[in-house]
Amino acid sequence: MEKESKRLYRSETDQILGGVASGIADYLNIDPTIVRFLWVLVALLGGTGVFVYIVLWIIIPTPNQKDIPTKQVVEQNAKKNGRES
Repeated sequence: MEKESKRLYRSETDQILGGVASGIADYLNIDPTIVRFLWVLVALLGGTGVFVYIVLWIIIPTPNQKDIPTKQVVEQNAKKNGRES
């Protein structure tokens, strides 16, 4: 019997910016507010939170992109976010 692995996706329904925090919260089965609070805390204290968020926004696919190869997902997300890959 194979166990289906859980995949990490950006949320398309519960998003404030790119759905990254909500997607991580869904994956970890916790409230998105906790993830958002921690993200703001890291951004204010260390400054790397914003950079990491942008990278994850580009890398993590949405549920619509689950059957697309990773390279294409990164290219599509980078174009949507105004960056060239």
